Amino acid sequence: MSLLQDLIGWIVATIGHMGYPGVVALMFLESSFFPFPSEVVVPPAGYLASVGEMNLWAVIASGILGSLLGALFNYWIAVHWGRPFFERYGKYFLVSPSSLDKADRFFARHGHISTFTGRLLPVIRQYVSLPAGIARMPLGSFCFFTALGSGLWVVVLALVGYWIGNNQELVHQALHRITFLLVGGCVLLVGAYVWWQRRRRGTAPGGA
Repeated sequence: MSLLQDLIGWIVATIGHMGYPGVVALMFLESSFFPFPSEVVVPPAGYLASVGEMNLWAVIASGILGSLLGALFNYWIAVHWGRPFFERYGKYFLVSPSSLDKADRFFARHGHISTFTGRLLPVIRQYVSLPAGIARMPLGSFCFFTALGSGLWVVVLALVGYWIGNNQELVHQALHRITFLLVGGCVLLVGAYVWWQRRRRGTAPGGA
């Protein structure tokens, strides 16, 4: 706990010193390969906004920008190295060319819901960009739904810091409950999406 408090203190000082570019940089790390949790980045910035040292809307915009840039970094890596790697060595990992084709079709049809919900789920949010890049999901759709999902999460983090302040125990408790609600909401959303897809296929001409 002492180490966490020291880390939070360092982040608050870093953000206070670097300002909005600091939020962008740290959220870039959080959204890429580096295991840097957003829960210790945006709430301190929200707290600084509550005491008048930063602007809440600028904090949110910076957090979304950093998340999008980090996601694009992962997407770019997956496009340029992930797909060629699996095309060449996939047979050693039980990944066949037909599996890659199926992934392409899946993200072409369902990439929007996968990317949006993935950005709201712990652990998955850092890595959902990789399968999207390997499947070469259209970049415009990827950016839009990444920004949408990341934006919702960043707003939650910023408001928690703004309303609760710099009490890390209360922040942790609030985020734990909110994460539980978001996971439940994603399950319901995906369930409704699957139901709608099946219903649409069933009512389409020639559908079963």
